[in-house]
Amino acid sequence: MTLRVGLIGCGNISGIYLENSQTFDSFTIEACADLDRAKAEEAAAAYGVPRVMDVDELIASPEIDLVLNLTVPHAHAEVAVRAIEQKKHVYSEKPLAITLEDGKRIIEKAAEYGVLAGSAPDTFLGGSIQLAHQLIEEGEIGRIVGATAFMMSRGPESWHPNPEFFYHAGGGPMYDMGPYYLTALVSLLGPVKRLTGSARITYPERLITSEPKKGEKIIVQVPTHVTGLLDFEQGASATITTSFDVAAARTPFIEIYGEEGTISLPDPNHFHLPVLLKKVGEDDWKELKPETVLPQNARGVGLADMADAIATGRRPRANGDMAYHVLEIMHGIHHSSDYGHHYEMESTCEKMDFVL
Repeated sequence: MTLRVGLIGCGNISGIYLENSQTFDSFTIEACADLDRAKAEEAAAAYGVPRVMDVDELIASPEIDLVLNLTVPHAHAEVAVRAIEQKKHVYSEKPLAITLEDGKRIIEKAAEYGVLAGSAPDTFLGGSIQLAHQLIEEGEIGRIVGATAFMMSRGPESWHPNPEFFYHAGGGPMYDMGPYYLTALVSLLGPVKRLTGSARITYPERLITSEPKKGEKIIVQVPTHVTGLLDFEQGASATITTSFDVAAARTPFIEIYGEEGTISLPDPNHFHLPVLLKKVGEDDWKELKPETVLPQNARGVGLADMADAIATGRRPRANGDMAYHVLEIMHGIHHSSDYGHHYEMESTCEKMDFVL
């Protein structure tokens, strides 16, 4: 069974999905749509997509089994729910939704209509994190003590052509990049039960230095330096900091600390970079390169896995429950900072098997 996919949202991220769709056998992209029809026509011509549709037409089409939702984040929930109500499976770019209420609505609607809802990021299915998972499961670093994660940058206004949305509702470093780091941690360590957060706006105004809006100012509406302390159900704890406010940093991306050793992981926004391992009693780090047949930028592997899961009746790995759990973690960190107390998680998710 090959799933028939309709793509909505033909912006920058759509190109890699369309390119990689030719790599996977479990689905084909049969149609694409965008509010700007010219963008959809351009994408279809560039990647050989058979049909261009209006958004409403694609959502209602009986020739589409799954909607690939690549719209802007604030539209994720509306598009997902509309597709689900047409009894279509949905796979969305990150985040699952902007608000917890919308995220829950997507999960509940999918259960009501008997379809699946999944979400990026799928980088945790890449070689780097799968290799780390294998090392942990094989006991290479012993019982897990804790972890750290850092996404430290100066912010996107120096390079992004339209950086305003990074500093408005639904933006900020945690909501923008946190899904990569938190999904990696949850996939390796399992669900979080409790957390504490600290968040601040360091610079109330940001000056755009990129073209074409160079010289314009952004009024910052969301925290831009955000730290969370996470307590996992299995006993480990982790610290995560995401920032748009630092000039430079030498922090690791993600490290997992065990009683017998440490795993240092590369940027979780990538798929197949080397992993470092150092065990108790060893003087040097050992570089381990993951083995994979996937392309270096394998975006779409989560969609391919979901299509295979639908065909075989198993649970997809980049599933809605994990995406919602990650969304609640991000909201919980900000909530804890706002109200000055621990945040007890309401959601949970399964720690997934990594064999692809």
